[in-house]
Amino acid sequence: MPKPATTPTVILVHGAFADAASWMGVIEELQRAGIAVVAPSNPLRGLASDAAYIASFAAQIDGPVVLVGHSYGGALITVAGATENVVGLVYVAGYVLEEGESLGELQGRFPESLLVSHLEERMYPIEGGGAAAEVTIRRDAFPAVFAADVSPAVTQVLAASQRPLAVSAFTEKASTAAWRTKPSWALVAAADQAINPEVERFGAQRAGATTVELEGASHAVAISRPKSVADLIREAVRTLA
Repeated sequence: MPKPATTPTVILVHGAFADAASWMGVIEELQRAGIAVVAPSNPLRGLASDAAYIASFAAQIDGPVVLVGHSYGGALITVAGATENVVGLVYVAGYVLEEGESLGELQGRFPESLLVSHLEERMYPIEGGGAAAEVTIRRDAFPAVFAADVSPAVTQVLAASQRPLAVSAFTEKASTAAWRTKPSWALVAAADQAINPEVERFGAQRAGATTVELEGASHAVAISRPKSVADLIREAVRTLA
């Protein structure tokens, strides 16, 4: 049975050091609730280009869209959310940027998280024959930094399969802040060691987002607490339908 045209499609945008499979439990919950959902692969090559990709993806969905961003994905939906058919934003342990603000500037307002001292840098080739830097989390530090409340066996897989983020993403400034014109929701992971939870709280409050906070939740909250994440997304969808 086709979904009503007024029911938003949910687009799940993963962040750095992860891939779309990190949404698996959330997708299962949403599909069980009859909500149309898709989780595209995030290029992780820079704020402007990644946001443009997500905006293009959203624009080609028939009907309204709710963008959900985890971690760095939050910065992307802040910009891509300006797309005409996007009707709401959901931040999951994510960055909620202001227009003209970068990830580094937002993070710089608060004490550093454990992530900062456990990044590993490598180079990758870029067009024109040059090279640029990208980072991943050191494997020995990955459990504590990213997924402290996930089983050790799963965490080992996550550490081995993490996708790197271009270093340039930390300094690029957001060209717009869609939360200024569209309703938003936010989930704060209170035990996050990748993003200081104060960064998440500050961004959510600044955006006037409807906010829930999960005690003991790590940065990998979509994996460890998929039902709680899906519940917040369902609330957004119900409100906007």
